[in-house]
Amino acid sequence: MVTKGTTDVLTTGAPVGSCVAVCLWEPTTGVGGLLHFLWPDSKLNPERAETEPACFADTGVRRLIDEASRMGAIKVRCKVRLVGAAEIPDREQADRWAKRNLLAARSALWRSGLFLEGEEVGGTKARRATLMVSNGLLSVAIDE
Repeated sequence: MVTKGTTDVLTTGAPVGSCVAVCLWEPTTGVGGLLHFLWPDSKLNPERAETEPACFADTGVRRLIDEASRMGAIKVRCKVRLVGAAEIPDREQADRWAKRNLLAARSALWRSGLFLEGEEVGGTKARRATLMVSNGLLSVAIDE
């Protein structure tokens, strides 16, 4: 989701476990965006990628950047942070997906010419992310 406004708040809603949330904010235009993707590569499920591109790092990051640009965001001014990629115990192969998702997010951003300002990733607990579009403040809470 991408928005432009002083009172808008974007949140992951659901906890981000082995998934990754890409939080983007462009301070000059006030454009903010948040992508919560599930899988690293749209080739894993091309049919779903057609209808739900935001489920995948490669297609989701591209869509996030395109939507932010359409609203006036300039890539070189964007501040991007990642949240998630936790290795949740008792979830089958969570560590494998978490690592792949994190690498895919970093790679998609790098290929798009965006660089990370920060990350809150890893560990064994899911998180919830909230982005205040008015000032770019990102708050992250551990999901207990």
